[in-house]
Amino acid sequence: MTTTTQPPEATVKRIRTYVEKYRQKTGTSAHPNSDVTDSVVLGLAQNVDDVGRPLCPCNFYPDKQAEVDGSRRWVCACDEMKQYKYCHCLLFVTPAGLPVTEYLPEDHEGRTIYGIIKDPTPDQGRESRHTIAAS
Repeated sequence: MTTTTQPPEATVKRIRTYVEKYRQKTGTSAHPNSDVTDSVVLGLAQNVDDVGRPLCPCNFYPDKQAEVDGSRRWVCACDEMKQYKYCHCLLFVTPAGLPVTEYLPEDHEGRTIYGIIKDPTPDQGRESRHTIAAS
């Protein structure tokens, strides 16, 4: 029998609080399907418990600790969220439940999958947009 441990409730609560505050800061919404949010929040909390940081649970890492130690690219809020306001986990989305894609490079997979999704709150978020390399 395989057993999985749940992250501590205090960690889950801390992640939920962070997510809500970051949504307010960025003008994003919760996904209309609460199971999406719940799954991502639990994954973030589990990674906090495992490696000490809210590492994006929607990626595969051969070595989670090496990912956390080597960069913060996939620590929530990830670089793509901070630069482009794009959340591939669907944790930070438009009211329709779609990720903002309008700021992504033209060849980004998010544009291929979703097309161009306009940012309903362009005056909020993208705190690291200045770090995007000039094209």
